[in-house]
Amino acid sequence: MKIKEIHIYAHVLPVKNGPYVMGHSTVWALDTTLVKLVADNGLFGWGEVCPVGPVYEAQHSGGNRAALAEMASGLIGASVFPVALRRRMDGLLNGHSHAKAAIDIAAHDLLGKHLGVRVADLLGGAVTENVPSYYATNVGDPDEIARFAADKAAQGYPRLQLKIGGRPAEMDVAVIRKTWEAVRSRGTRLAADANRGLPTRDALRISRECLDVPVILEQPCNTLEEIVAIRGQLHHAVYLDENMVDTSTVLRAVGQGLCDGFGLKMTRAGGLQPMATLRDICEARSLPHTCDDSWGGDIIAAACTHIGATVSPRLFEGTWIAAPYIDGAYDRKNSPQVRDGHIRLNEGPGLGVVPEEGLFGDPVLSVK
Repeated sequence: MKIKEIHIYAHVLPVKNGPYVMGHSTVWALDTTLVKLVADNGLFGWGEVCPVGPVYEAQHSGGNRAALAEMASGLIGASVFPVALRRRMDGLLNGHSHAKAAIDIAAHDLLGKHLGVRVADLLGGAVTENVPSYYATNVGDPDEIARFAADKAAQGYPRLQLKIGGRPAEMDVAVIRKTWEAVRSRGTRLAADANRGLPTRDALRISRECLDVPVILEQPCNTLEEIVAIRGQLHHAVYLDENMVDTSTVLRAVGQGLCDGFGLKMTRAGGLQPMATLRDICEARSLPHTCDDSWGGDIIAAACTHIGATVSPRLFEGTWIAAPYIDGAYDRKNSPQVRDGHIRLNEGPGLGVVPEEGLFGDPVLSVK
């Protein structure tokens, strides 16, 4: 089965009740990129990549679309099988794993439809049909965040991620402590995610002043070197996220014991095929991790849920999807949604999601 056509689309996802505030940025709407691959047998598959603005990590929407345009003509006639396709893309363009991820996801969707199986089956087989999720709060007032977190815990979320950073450390300490008091009786797990937003001084202070709170510190500082410098002085487990830019860096972190787990992003990894490799590395070393992405619509949500469904439950920290934060859906019948803190795995074949015809308008590029 070969690629016959490639269509690239741009689409805007407004933030519901925006903005969404993180330590480094404030976001009102997301510019997502969708890819439709059409095979020589008439089947098609969908992929997606959606950065949270241009400063969250080293990608932006215009760059993703430019990279896809650079590769598109060279992918006509390529095999849709993921390993061969990965090598073809790497031969056409160095780097740009985020853009390549959209092609990889579409290929998995297409291959699943061709074989009549779900993407989760292609990735090794689902261990659950009801995938745990987690909710990520804004950076906000401590009392307000604690009340909001208690409501989300009552809705069934097994894990909450508190956004911190970009303000005085005492505010973040108050958020962590007040939220723990609000949710501790429910057994809800907590992570405090700075999205690179803390100087080492503040990361150390927050850990010191929250000694009795069982919270994970996720990506507290901007660089891996900063985190390495203070890791031995922290009193909490550290998960890495934004610094994990490729498989090689993940292997370094694992081999040198630089962290206790990961927030793994599918498009940063380069798609579902390399994400499955990272899943297996984590399982080999008993490292907890998430399987999610920075943002996106139904295609990203479905892909993250499928890979999340294959992770060993003892190591799985959940799949975050943007559905609770955005209005609208690509596939109103099969749109992945969080209910009781979990996401029901789509029924196949492929991703189990097919965008409504014409929803994205005309493609910004078509290559045949």
